[in-house]
Amino acid sequence: MEIICIGNELLIGKTLNTNASWMAKKATSLGIQVKRIMVVGDHVNEIASAVTEALDRRPRFIVTTGGLGPTFDDKTLEGIAKALKRKLGINERALNMVREKYETLAEHGKLEKTELTPPRTKMAKLPETAEPLSNPVGTAPGVAMNVDGTALLILPGVPSEMEAIFEQSIVPLFRRESGDTAFFEASVYVDDIMESTLAPLIDQTMHDNPFIYIKSHPKAEEGEPHIEIHFSTTSKNPKTARNRLGKALIQLSELVQKKGGKIKSQKKRSN
Repeated sequence: MEIICIGNELLIGKTLNTNASWMAKKATSLGIQVKRIMVVGDHVNEIASAVTEALDRRPRFIVTTGGLGPTFDDKTLEGIAKALKRKLGINERALNMVREKYETLAEHGKLEKTELTPPRTKMAKLPETAEPLSNPVGTAPGVAMNVDGTALLILPGVPSEMEAIFEQSIVPLFRRESGDTAFFEASVYVDDIMESTLAPLIDQTMHDNPFIYIKSHPKAEEGEPHIEIHFSTTSKNPKTARNRLGKALIQLSELVQKKGGKIKSQKKRSN
C-alpha cells in the first residue's frame, strides 16, 4: 500500500499530516503493509506525477487524501485523470450524492439554497470508470478505481470525512485482502544502555526471531539513555503472535541485562 497526501498546507507546515499517520496505523492493524507515504501540493502536474510513479510500482492499494472539495485549488481528480489519460466528467451517482447532501443541509436549516452551482457540481466530476464512495459526514464523495490490478482509493482531506469513508468503504477491502492476518506489537523501555550498544543485540534477536521486527526509539538525551524498543509481527493466529513476541522479548531483555541495561517497564498491544 502507498499513501499520497495532497495539499499545499501540508508542505508549508500549516497543517500537521495526521491523515497519513492515522491511515498507516489503521492499515497496519488490518494486516496491510504501508510501503511509502508521499506529500505533494495542489498542482495537477505534481499530482499526476506522484500517481504515475506509484502505479509504476504496482502496489495493491494506493490511497490519496485531499483535494476533492469545491474550491479552485482542489485538483486531485484532475491530476489523477491526467495521470491515467482519462476524461473527467460528471458522474451521475456522484452528482446525486452531492445533491442529497445539500438537500439534507437545507432541511436542517444549515443552507438556504440547494442549487448545484459549478463549485458544487465540480465535486461530482470523476475520471472515466471511477466509482463514487459515499461520504457519511461531508459533501464530497470519495472515489474508487481499479487500474491494472491496483485499487486507487481517493479520499477527502478533512480528517473526519476521510476517516468515515475509510471505515465504511476501505476497511472491508483491506479485510478481504489480508484475510485473518492481524498486526501485533509490544514495547519495552530500557535505561542505562546506549543505542549503539543496543543495536547488535537487536540484530541478534531479529536474526533468531525471523518473524519479528524490532525498532529502537530514543526517548531522552544521549548521555542519559532511555529507549523504547518496539516489537511487531503479523499473524493469523493470536497465540502464535503472542508466543513470537514473548520469545523475542525474553531474549532481548536477557541480552540487555547482560550489558548492564535495565528493563524499566513493558506494554503489550494487539490489534
